[in-house]
Amino acid sequence: MNKFAIGLVIGIGLISGQALAAGDAAAGKAKAAVCAACHGADGIAMIPGYPNLKGQNEQYITSSIKAYQTNQRTGGLSAVMKAQADMLSDADIANLAAYYASLK
Repeated sequence: MNKFAIGLVIGIGLISGQALAAGDAAAGKAKAAVCAACHGADGIAMIPGYPNLKGQNEQYITSSIKAYQTNQRTGGLSAVMKAQADMLSDADIANLAAYYASLK
């Protein structure tokens, strides 16, 4: 029984640690200024053909930015996005994703 309780505490700690690994929306907002040129100050793109980021799924934004970094997304303006994505750390990406996902 004692081993079960210890395992449960460790398991809950690991799950909590994963939840804490989510991005910081406030830090993402500060970092989003460069994104606003194409995707709008509020995450709504003013340029036709550019995607809206406001309210977008956090995991989708993260995987999209990483796909630009690794050249998995090509065509269109992918060269522009790759240049922008390459300047972002994993923490920056998580923060931006949290920020745009938080906009409703």
